[in-house]
Amino acid sequence: MKVLIACEESQIECMAFRALGHEAYSCDIQEPSGGYPEWHILGDALEAMRGGQIVTMDGVAHDVGKWDMMIAHPPCTYLTVTGNKWFNVERFGEKAIKRHKDRQEAAEFFMALMTADIDKIAIENPIGYMSTYFRKPDQIVHPYYFAEFDGDENCERKATCLWLKNLQPLEYQVKFQPRVIKYKNGKGTDSPWHVETMKLPPAERAKARSKSFPGIAKAMAEQWGGDVRKETLGMDYDDVCYECIGYGNDYFINDDGELECACDQCPFFKGGTP
Repeated sequence: MKVLIACEESQIECMAFRALGHEAYSCDIQEPSGGYPEWHILGDALEAMRGGQIVTMDGVAHDVGKWDMMIAHPPCTYLTVTGNKWFNVERFGEKAIKRHKDRQEAAEFFMALMTADIDKIAIENPIGYMSTYFRKPDQIVHPYYFAEFDGDENCERKATCLWLKNLQPLEYQVKFQPRVIKYKNGKGTDSPWHVETMKLPPAERAKARSKSFPGIAKAMAEQWGGDVRKETLGMDYDDVCYECIGYGNDYFINDDGELECACDQCPFFKGGTP
C-alpha cells in the first residue's frame, strides 16, 4: 500500500510500515528525526494528502497516485483537554480569545484530514475537544497495551484516541502494566515519560510528547497494512530482519551516536559497519 503518515517527524510509524514492505512516507513541516529524509515530505500535509507526484527531501519525485491509507497526527496544543483552563476569557482576556481562535483553526485542520479523499484514515489525538466538536473516538489505547515484555519502552500510560475511517480498531492483549510514579503528597500518579518531558524546554517538550510509541506503530502496520514484503521486495518473511524497526540485536552506534541497522540483507541497511 501507499501510506501517508501526516504530521510525523519521528518517522516511527513510517518505518513500521516500511519494515513490512509498504511504500510509506512521513510528512511534516519539520525535518525528520528518524533518519530517512528519502522517505520524508517536508511541507504541508494538506497538500501531500492529495497524492499525485510528491517530492521527498532527497529531491526525488514519486508518483504515488491516490494514497491507500493516511494516519495523521494533527497538532494537539489547542485541542487537548489539559489546556482547558486557558480558555477562560474572564480570567485571561485577549490571550484566551486568541486561544479560542487557535482552537477553531486546529479543529478545522483536524477535520480537513479526517474528510480527505483517501479510502482508509486514522487520526490520532489525545482526549480533548474533538470528542465534542466532531464525535467520540472509535478507540482509546495506551502504549502499555502493546508492550511485549515487562519494562519495555511501551510500558507507559498515554491515552491515545483514534478516529477511524474504513479501519478496524486495533486488537491487543494487555500483558504488562505501565510504569508509574507516585506523587510525594500521595494524591496521584504520573508516567515516567511524562515526568521526563517536563524537564525539557517547551519546544523540545512538545516534540518529545508528539512521538508515537513503537508498539502502537507496529500494531498499526501489522493489523492495518499486513506483511507484503514478498510481493513488494521479492523476499520471504525470514529474508528481512523484521526487528530492524526496533533495531533488534543487529545494530551499531554510528558516528552521530545514533543506533543504526547492521543487517546487510535488510532494506534499512545503509552500508555502515559496527
